[in-house]
Amino acid sequence: MEKDYSIFLGEIKSHILQSQYKAAAAVNRELILLYFQVGSQLSQKIAQAQWGSKVVQQLANDLQKEINGLRGFSYRNLMNMRAFAEAYPFLQLVTAAFKDGPNGQLATGQLPLQNQTRFLQLATAQFENTDGFLSEIFFNISFTQHLLLLNKCKKVEERLFYMQRAAAFQWTVAVLGHHIESNLYGQKGALQNNFKQALPPQLHKNAIDAFKGEYLLDFIRIEEEDDERVLESRIVQNIKKFILSMGHDFAFMGNQYRLKVEEEDFFIDLLFFHRKLQCLVAIELKQGKFKAEYAGKMNLYLSALDEYVKQDHENPSIGIILCKSKNSKVVEFAFRDMNKAMGVATFKTSRELPSGYQGVLPNSEELKKVLDDDN
Repeated sequence: MEKDYSIFLGEIKSHILQSQYKAAAAVNRELILLYFQVGSQLSQKIAQAQWGSKVVQQLANDLQKEINGLRGFSYRNLMNMRAFAEAYPFLQLVTAAFKDGPNGQLATGQLPLQNQTRFLQLATAQFENTDGFLSEIFFNISFTQHLLLLNKCKKVEERLFYMQRAAAFQWTVAVLGHHIESNLYGQKGALQNNFKQALPPQLHKNAIDAFKGEYLLDFIRIEEEDDERVLESRIVQNIKKFILSMGHDFAFMGNQYRLKVEEEDFFIDLLFFHRKLQCLVAIELKQGKFKAEYAGKMNLYLSALDEYVKQDHENPSIGIILCKSKNSKVVEFAFRDMNKAMGVATFKTSRELPSGYQGVLPNSEELKKVLDDDN
């Protein structure tokens, strides 16, 4: 009886959560299409009737008067809707392609190539048809996230890169903003490493994608005279933010992780497990410039991890040496004859960032103003 009830409870819970998700997705899609339609009509009026800012401001004011409690249609947001509509003109065809079935499915098939922007051509190249991209990616992120991408990412490829990941990993606006400011697009695959010769071929590409060449630790403030222990302490105190900086799929296993080799003890600064790579990831922190001897020490750590800690089903461990700076040629020579997978990345803290980049994560009030700056 108790077991049957538990199973039944789980099934009902699953149905409720799936229904809530579908409802939220449908609402988000309808909002995006509404904002597109308003923006498209506004764009046409501005072009044809030569409306100026005063007319648009009057429109925003009158909408507030006509519909009590209306939010999100301020002057700024109307202009944001216009920019959105002009960036994605193909949505005009999409709005007519929805059928009013119970599931609200798309019925576009493949849009004619002459109606596709370069953005849509690149996006749909990764899916069997346009429907897949629109339902799984484009309508799966919020309008606020779309605005952030339009304002921050001028390259179509870059915008699409962040859009896909925001949808896949369900990033919030703040998380998306952090990854844009830390240049995840530019840093992806930029880690100097020896993965090709040290890892199995099937693991190589995923390992490259899992790490960046430079990490933005904008939540940490340290002085030049502070040593690695201070840096480590600041990271552990802000471990959630550090994992956000590292990326997806990292699970924290501990700091000063003890390895006993015969009668000697060794301590890894930070140890993680990467779920997708299915391997341990050791991180050594260095306040200064990379030195060749760091590679030898990391090689020892990785050998010990593989011997004493790694499970039989897991892949070989990976080591990341996180430094303030590095000489690429020195790193290349240091890695040349190493048989353990490792890489060298650099980092920046809040103390080193230009004033315009400090505090890059918007607070709740700033996010609220994106869609409603008049209320």
